[in-house]
Amino acid sequence: MKPPVTDATTDHLRFHRPHAHLVTTFGNDWFALKAEAFARFFGTPFFLGAQTLVVLIWIGLNTLGVTRFDVYPFILLNLAFSLQAAYAAPLILLAQTRQAARDKANGEADALHREQLAQATAQRQLVAEQQSAQLLLLLEQNTHLTELTKQLTERVEALTLELHQKLLGKD
Repeated sequence: MKPPVTDATTDHLRFHRPHAHLVTTFGNDWFALKAEAFARFFGTPFFLGAQTLVVLIWIGLNTLGVTRFDVYPFILLNLAFSLQAAYAAPLILLAQTRQAARDKANGEADALHREQLAQATAQRQLVAEQQSAQLLLLLEQNTHLTELTKQLTERVEALTLELHQKLLGKD
């Protein structure tokens, strides 16, 4: 099931979605999910502790003579470890290979995202420069209009004084 697609401005995983098929290491069927869980279990502290405990009990029971099913040099224990390694190694290698593929795909998605961010930033910077130029032009026009208004005001004042003097008969 695909996650719902949201608005591009809030969907921070939109560049990773084309690589969603790489999310699970072994696929999506029952066996794949169990194999991935098994491979992940090998690296847990619980597994290491349980394996150590089983080995210590195994060696202790056979060394102390409580049981004699696998006496020293513990060939059956060696066989069990070999069997475990035969299954664990390919699962772990497969998991590492798929994780590398996921990492590469996520890196490419991140690079694409960074490139698009750089392009958007460049566009915003261009718009900001254009707006700054427009503001500067408007400021210059406003300054020019203010100067013209001042000149006209001074001219009107001079004409008003001149007209006032003529009306009062003061020459």
